[in-house]
Amino acid sequence: MTHAMERYFVPEPSKYPIFGSIALLLFASGAVMWLNRIEPGQWVFFLGIAVLVYMLFGWFGQVIRESESGKYGVKVDRSFRWSMGWFIFSEVMFFAAFFGALFYSRVLTVPSLASGANEALIWPGFTSAWPTDGPYIADPFTPMGAWGIPALNTLILLTSGGTLTWAHYGLLKGNRTQLKLGLLLTVLLGATFLGFQIYEYVHAYRELNLRLDTGIYGSTFFLLTGFHGLHVTIGAIMLTVTLGRVLAGHFRPDHHFAFEATAWYWHFVDVVWLMLFVVVYWL
Repeated sequence: MTHAMERYFVPEPSKYPIFGSIALLLFASGAVMWLNRIEPGQWVFFLGIAVLVYMLFGWFGQVIRESESGKYGVKVDRSFRWSMGWFIFSEVMFFAAFFGALFYSRVLTVPSLASGANEALIWPGFTSAWPTDGPYIADPFTPMGAWGIPALNTLILLTSGGTLTWAHYGLLKGNRTQLKLGLLLTVLLGATFLGFQIYEYVHAYRELNLRLDTGIYGSTFFLLTGFHGLHVTIGAIMLTVTLGRVLAGHFRPDHHFAFEATAWYWHFVDVVWLMLFVVVYWL
């Protein structure tokens, strides 16, 4: 008995990797010039963003067309799954480094500065209470509480995970209405989360005197919540593109990895926020 061997699709040489390299070069060099007030740094920076957007639309559009034309088989699908899995793992390590910085500062560095010879000779009167702006800043601030907007945002993200799963079940059952409604609700919940976080940042700066330069607490707070907000923004863009593809008739119950990849990423964002809420806001 013979078995036909599945052909692994190999795409034609693409122009988009070089455009991606040019975009990153312009983006990075423009940012450096802009930060150092060198003209025309900001224009180079935004040109890099424009080239990057062109690359993303072109490259992902090409992949979508290849997928919808039936060129991808089981092996390509498996490659996509491994790639997305390793990408999310790299993101796990990314946040692990930031959580590690918070742990090191809160559990090791601050108590060390407030103990023994360090406190007596270098920082007299400094205590290891958290949150703290450090032993050298006298400008008072109010830490961000957990049971206002952060708790509401936690509920919003948990709900968005539920609506996305509901949409996925609709796709598996062939219920396009449920799929569209679930995705739309997820996008709206993600946008609501971002709106509340922007309001939280404005409130922190104007009313709590909590800024990025408010010592170690301000640095770790904005570093962790800011990068998470960036990931929520990316996830919301992915969900919006997925919704657009659904409205265009893409995805079938047996062929929808792009939807699954977006769902994996969004659930990862949810889990990171739960850890942030406990470690940064609550404890």
